[in-house]
Amino acid sequence: MVWIRTTIDYFGYIVLRIAICSIQASSIERCDRWSKILATFIHRVVGLRTNLVRENLQRVFPASSGASIDDTTSRMWHHLFLMVCEIAHAPRKIHRTNWYDFYSFDDRQLILKVVLDARPKIMVTGHFGNFELAGYVNGLFGLPSTTLARPLDNVFVHRFITDFRSMGGQHFLSKDHAANEIQKLLEAGGTLGLLADQDAGKRGCWVHFLGHPASCHKALALFTLVNRAPMIVLSSRRMDRPMRFQIDVNGITDPEIASPQLSSVQSLTQWYNDCLEGPIRRYPEQYWWLHRRWREAPARLKKESTRMAESPSKLAG
Repeated sequence: MVWIRTTIDYFGYIVLRIAICSIQASSIERCDRWSKILATFIHRVVGLRTNLVRENLQRVFPASSGASIDDTTSRMWHHLFLMVCEIAHAPRKIHRTNWYDFYSFDDRQLILKVVLDARPKIMVTGHFGNFELAGYVNGLFGLPSTTLARPLDNVFVHRFITDFRSMGGQHFLSKDHAANEIQKLLEAGGTLGLLADQDAGKRGCWVHFLGHPASCHKALALFTLVNRAPMIVLSSRRMDRPMRFQIDVNGITDPEIASPQLSSVQSLTQWYNDCLEGPIRRYPEQYWWLHRRWREAPARLKKESTRMAESPSKLAG
């Protein structure tokens, strides 16, 4: 019955609010310590998605030892729990007047040149580092972006999370039936932010990601090619301590400047996947290895990936 489902959803919402309040009432240093404890519990005791994470890491780093993969798995869980804590703390800690205490931008002028362009812009990132806070900080700078997001099943949690994410000025569109809104945004010269490392199924654009065939959504490349919109690939990685981040530009391509990657949807899709690879290989513990990125690929790509895998690759230290 509807009222039973609504009651369960509201109870889940209350539990979430209590958890967020508890995190905000604790120092970020204490949250960091608890994140390490929870990471050990989830990895060593519960074993949540252990097989999938190990499979993904072994696929990408076939020359790495079992101990190295095990260590990276534990550090990944620590990163994910700490990421949630940082998101909860951000609205109370990071403001327009003190953002430089938390963020470093080596390519600040390059980023501004792209986002201040009167043309539409496409900002691409992956499930790496604290990607959620990157959008929040852009909003603080007065450079809001619009991001596609899948609606959550729990309407109370969805409303709360959306309001929470939008505090810095970031806007969200539902992935369902968003084509018209996206087109209006791009025609108005807006900035569209997209997570590029999500499986698009068998009908997607198949390229190599981290050395193996992966299906990608064709729309990302089409947004740039059809609308003549510059694409910038960014990453937001945690540095030496909690709440301290580095925004890196991993690549920029502009349809107004002739480049090989702009010759087709396939070449552009391969290009931004190549851009995403660099920081993931250097800091593998900050990537979401617990989602199923690689699925059944076409036969020709399987043969290519087998040849590529012959070159050994180890986890970054």
